Amino acid sequence: MPYIIDGHNLIPKIPGLRLDAPDDEQQLVSLLQEFCRLSRKQVDVYFDNAAPGGAGRRSLGTVAVHFVRPGRTADEAIWARLFKMGRSARSWTVVSSDQSVQASARQAGATPMAAEGFAALLMSTLSGSSQKKSSDISMSAEEMEEWLKLFRTKRPG
Repeated sequence: MPYIIDGHNLIPKIPGLRLDAPDDEQQLVSLLQEFCRLSRKQVDVYFDNAAPGGAGRRSLGTVAVHFVRPGRTADEAIWARLFKMGRSARSWTVVSSDQSVQASARQAGATPMAAEGFAALLMSTLSGSSQKKSSDISMSAEEMEEWLKLFRTKRPG
């Protein structure tokens, strides 16, 4: 199931990210890209208050980043997207702890998910990947002994 994410609502729920950081949006997008790679999910993330000339959509693989123009909120843009989707909105999960965004998701037939829940899923997915990487390099005792024999050198004596 793909995700629509209220980006500024999610940022403070992720350990190490802060809304007042100058690159908070890029940090979140980087984490979402890795999440999508590992989980094979699609994510659309919405951010309020785009910089002048920066409003619009950018596609970064399976992560679509929507910078909402000033004067409009990410909440409004998410609602418009859900409305435009019609019945297909039912196959999406909307991530936000904002009650009005969750109500919009329910009204459109999408599944609402609290930002805290998604943050936990994100961190679990990312940490599971790092654990898998370290276990991928393990070897049996026999393999270890073979390598030791191969690289063992005689000490001068």
